[in-house]
Amino acid sequence: MISDRPLQLALILLIEAAVGYPDAVYRRVRHPVVWMGRAIAALDRSWNKGCEAARRIAGVAAVVALVSVVGMCGWALEQFALAWEPAILLLIFAGTAMLAQRSLHEHVSAVLRPLESGDLAAAREAVGRIVGRDTHELDSQGVATAAVESLAESFCDGIVAPAFWFLVAGLPGLFICKLINTADSMIGHRDARHRAFGWAAARADDLMNLVPARLAGLLICVAGVRGVRVMLRDAPHHASPNAGWPEAAMAGALGRQLGGSVSYDGVPAHRPLLGKGPRPDAHSLRAGRRVYWRACVLLWLAVGVLAWPQ
Repeated sequence: MISDRPLQLALILLIEAAVGYPDAVYRRVRHPVVWMGRAIAALDRSWNKGCEAARRIAGVAAVVALVSVVGMCGWALEQFALAWEPAILLLIFAGTAMLAQRSLHEHVSAVLRPLESGDLAAAREAVGRIVGRDTHELDSQGVATAAVESLAESFCDGIVAPAFWFLVAGLPGLFICKLINTADSMIGHRDARHRAFGWAAARADDLMNLVPARLAGLLICVAGVRGVRVMLRDAPHHASPNAGWPEAAMAGALGRQLGGSVSYDGVPAHRPLLGKGPRPDAHSLRAGRRVYWRACVLLWLAVGVLAWPQ
């Protein structure tokens, strides 16, 4: 029986990289993250009311409630797989649904193709699907920068963190990790509506990515054969306690400069600069995609070592 977590994770990583989340399944039942998003949005509509203190308490309650539900779902599925051997296939499939190696490659490639062909409008539209910043006025370097930063950060959020928490806590840990990441992306903002209600989601996401972000940064540096010095120097300057590690690592690995001024919903925001050198271009994005896949392979190898029979 495939009962060893590292072996299960090795299969999950390889299968997800090969086939991703099947379109036929998505068309019929959507994706677990879509279900999580609907639940988060429903609680945001119904619980995010009252004074700031009430909103913060409601936000904490929402995170606790959602974590309890998805954690129990993961535990029940894991116990079912342990009790009935064929159900391990269901566990593996559920695991592949929570990782994003293939989909991240596809989203970045959707930006890279028009960027290389000079179709800036299409490149802006494609990068707008994977970043939260305003993209309608970005030049080609701005598009490439946004895509490289998203690639680096999503390597942690969508791959390393879920894999880490699967190893630590099995399917419940994986489900909870994905829920918290989804909640942070939806309500973990500092705008007037979500500053209090999304506080718990944002802090929980910071905590869950504390170790994975640094592991992701290290994997990127090894994959790029450089970048450790840049990562250690620049990552602490990032506004996020975690996002700076993979982003600074990618900046160092590519020898390019990330960060700088952006805008969100028309409001300018300045972020610390990460790395030194010219701004990314289409060639840098292609190089970043290569570094990304080498980092994925390094993750597979590390998990494979843990799964190797003792």
